[in-house]
Amino acid sequence: MSVQKAYDSWSVQYDTNINKTRDLEALALREILAGIEFESCLEIGCGTGKNTEWLLTKASALTAVDLSAEMLAKAKEKISSDKVNFLQADILQNWDFANTKYDLLSFSLVLEHIEHLDPVFEKAAKVIADGGYIYIGELHPFKQYGGSKARFDTEEGVQVVSCFNHHVSDFTQAAAKHGFNIILINEFFDDEDRNTVPRILAMLFQAKNSTALKV
Repeated sequence: MSVQKAYDSWSVQYDTNINKTRDLEALALREILAGIEFESCLEIGCGTGKNTEWLLTKASALTAVDLSAEMLAKAKEKISSDKVNFLQADILQNWDFANTKYDLLSFSLVLEHIEHLDPVFEKAAKVIADGGYIYIGELHPFKQYGGSKARFDTEEGVQVVSCFNHHVSDFTQAAAKHGFNIILINEFFDDEDRNTVPRILAMLFQAKNSTALKV
């Protein structure tokens, strides 16, 4: 099953099933971006809008993109705002959906489904505004090394979504190659128990042609 079809199927229960990764990444995004000012935002992997609603409290214009039409339909049911434009798109193709320069690009639980990071950062660099930021929230590589992947229950059994392992250095090297400074790398743990394997890796990058913000 393709990633798109998997998330189309998952959309029926995505907001209601138990999902520690979904919930902890939402907390990570809010914590890291709370002190960041941004007027325009490109949200990659908006899903059912779990982060879109919060991003709209800060941004005056938001482009929310997802591969799954069914996930987008759920987001549109929940969110009615003239500040957001929901679009279905494949980020491996041309970014025709990016019609401006954005202060913030956010990637939430998306890049684990992308085999090669370099083309994504290359495209991101073309649509980021001067001094703009990239936020990335992903299932932690340590979890991936142990075999954890995006998955959900169906009547036919557990559906595992196609994923690729990315090391922390894969993200930082791709970001540096395309003109971004590392601002923050943080790890988030279940129940804030730092004696366990972290669940979420969250990173913040900023364009090199600006003075890095200390957070």
